[in-house]
Amino acid sequence: MMSLPVSTLLIAAIPAASVLVYLPFLVVAYGRVQVGYDVARPRALFDKLPGYAQRATWAHQNSFEAFMLFAAAALMAYVTQVNSSTAILAITAHLAARLFFSIFYILNIPVLRSLMFGIGSAGTVTLMILSLQQLT
Repeated sequence: MMSLPVSTLLIAAIPAASVLVYLPFLVVAYGRVQVGYDVARPRALFDKLPGYAQRATWAHQNSFEAFMLFAAAALMAYVTQVNSSTAILAITAHLAARLFFSIFYILNIPVLRSLMFGIGSAGTVTLMILSLQQLT
């Protein structure tokens, strides 16, 4: 199996993470269709959404926050030419954890959701630390 350079994985992880931001919104869209979407007042609809769609909204919003930090960390690692298996693990951990974060949020499993949040955040922080270590 051909392995990709870490630099390629770092850059490819950014659009992959951006896709993860919008996956929960597909569930929100389904919930909106269920209750009858009001084009004139889309935000007023939130209180009428089923619980799973409300949680999907929150997962979607949290994903934006996590994405900004991850994108910055991935770019830091790219610019400082981080090249280690730890970076690959951090990328993989972040992406997998953010996928499962949304799933567990929507399914209302708070303990696993929180665990995934921690793992995803650890991946981001790891990339930042690796980048800073390259500067010394």
